[in-house]
Amino acid sequence: MDIRILGAHNCESLTSSCVCFVIDDTLAIDAGGLTSNLSIQEQRKINAVILTHQHFDHIRDIPGIALNLFRCGASIQVYSTATVCDVVETNLLNGRVYPQFQKIPEAKPTVHFNIIEPFEPQNVDGYNILAVPVNHFGTTVGYQISDNQGKAVFYTGDTGPALSDCWRHISPQLLIIDVTLPNDNEGFAIETGHLTPNLLEQELISFRGLKGYLPQVMAVHMDTSLEPKTREEITAVAEKLDIPITVAHEGMRLTI
Repeated sequence: MDIRILGAHNCESLTSSCVCFVIDDTLAIDAGGLTSNLSIQEQRKINAVILTHQHFDHIRDIPGIALNLFRCGASIQVYSTATVCDVVETNLLNGRVYPQFQKIPEAKPTVHFNIIEPFEPQNVDGYNILAVPVNHFGTTVGYQISDNQGKAVFYTGDTGPALSDCWRHISPQLLIIDVTLPNDNEGFAIETGHLTPNLLEQELISFRGLKGYLPQVMAVHMDTSLEPKTREEITAVAEKLDIPITVAHEGMRLTI
């Protein structure tokens, strides 16, 4: 399973993109940095996009890729909870902000919305997808994505602490997890449904206690302006737990 990190942050700048990654060049997870980091030819290879929740930094490039695919007569499948699909249709692809690509061209619409239910495994583009609720806004879910070789990655999407119920449902080799803010922002992180390095440490201890192991860990969704401090604190957590923790960056590739 080849994973390409297109966006690793919660905001966009000259050197950072909103969170998004692509598996084996065909399956996109979230759509924060989807079009800005792929050529048109690379975008045409994307068969499906899976969205964790409705916040703008995770859905922003759905209209962009829809327009690019519309112009070349291609189409794409979008998967998420019913709430998120409705938000994208109602607020982005609504004929006012952007064309209703879910309706045009009439014979073969560019965008097809598909509903994912938590805890119900679903085949998406040849991968087994399991949506698991996490501690963030509304109907936010994380996804375990498994291939036919037994490789599995779990992406939390945005999440706050108290993930023990989530851990019971998954067994990945790679955990991609939200670590948005440094430790001195813990109160705000909990209030807004995110993790700090200290909170990450607690969740990894919880995971190991429940599952008996720790997967490879990658931290994503950092606030760009606070990243240096967050990185230092993640390094301290890795040393304390005696495990490697990778901090994601745009352009990173890894294989599991």
